[in-house]
Amino acid sequence: MAGAVSQKEQTMGKRIQFQSRQGHQLTGDVELPPGGEYRATALFAHCFTCSRNINAARNITRALAEAGFAVLRFDFTGLGQSEGDFSETTFSSNLDDLEDAAAWMAANLAAPQVLVGHSLGGTAVLAVAERLESVRAVTSIGAPLRPDHVLKQFGDQLEEIETAGSAEVNLAGRPFRVRRDFIEDARRHPMEERLGRLGRALLVLHSPVDKTVSVDQAQRIFTAARHPKSYVSLDDADHLLSEAADSRYAGSVIASWAARFLRVDESEAVEGVHVSGRTADGFLCGIQSGVHRLVGDEPEAVGGGDDGPTPYDFLSAALGACTVMTLNMYARHKGLPVERVDCGVRHEKTHAADCDDCEGDSGKLDTFQREVRIKGDLNEAQRKRMLEIADRCPVHKTLSGNIRINTAE
Repeated sequence: MAGAVSQKEQTMGKRIQFQSRQGHQLTGDVELPPGGEYRATALFAHCFTCSRNINAARNITRALAEAGFAVLRFDFTGLGQSEGDFSETTFSSNLDDLEDAAAWMAANLAAPQVLVGHSLGGTAVLAVAERLESVRAVTSIGAPLRPDHVLKQFGDQLEEIETAGSAEVNLAGRPFRVRRDFIEDARRHPMEERLGRLGRALLVLHSPVDKTVSVDQAQRIFTAARHPKSYVSLDDADHLLSEAADSRYAGSVIASWAARFLRVDESEAVEGVHVSGRTADGFLCGIQSGVHRLVGDEPEAVGGGDDGPTPYDFLSAALGACTVMTLNMYARHKGLPVERVDCGVRHEKTHAADCDDCEGDSGKLDTFQREVRIKGDLNEAQRKRMLEIADRCPVHKTLSGNIRINTAE
């Protein structure tokens, strides 16, 4: 499945609103791939009492968007910028919000194929998946098996809520009023049964040092579900994935894993390389070669977002990759004892007047500084020959030869 947003939607930006079945306006953001074209859709559910703008949510959905997904993340009723009273919500009402968000996606983008949820949001996507026919894959991140696990956060006030009907509790440094209805509803969901009949691919992400939701909850989720199912450890990440590297890693893992279970139209492959970018996104652009997708950008120092390699980085990568491929091929052909080849490439512009072997004496010269390291038991003559072969790699020849670029509309 592939799609694109209209020019009107691009002008409107990423902020959206939709009405829940309870009549509340819920607010969300749509993350789109650079260029606006997407190959799949995903719906993200944030953690208990959090909002869609928590860093983990932003980083994970951005990573998915960079991999070609159109992703909706939104604030549940009574949280963030969504209308409603949090004290009147329950786990069941969260499932309704998710179903309403999926309906908005179906009407404006495409029905969600992937569900991703963090913490209690992970439990929620596991529970709501059976209600959404379009969903083919589900991911939980640091999630408990059952929603009543969150009741541990209420401490001594749990008894007060059950006795008095409601109480104000402090969660993550903020006061929230919780009612008895929430507690009773949280205890009513047979998640083991739901996981047994999930019928979708499952990915469980969890940190073994998570102090909020123990990793044994991930084991219980994994055990209750049927194949296909996968588990990936988030190593030393905390529960909220506070380190950007942890949440970005989670997003990239989800994107790679989910692609296996989605029906991708073969027509999505392009000939050559296709690059697209929205004017409003600055230097950010989407790059596609065949079915492979990349992202290009510029550093923050020159006005970019530093969300991907620069054009010259890609050019340097082409030279480096071609060098490594060529030298390894030569070593195999000659039966040389080479274990691996590493190549570092730096690009810079030098003044032609300062260059001894330049034909011109004015302007600037593009220089690629290439460092080749060959691991293996080679003698000096063999190493020298390998470096000579490096200059014969096709990209090297292209860059040092005559180049013609034809441009057409």
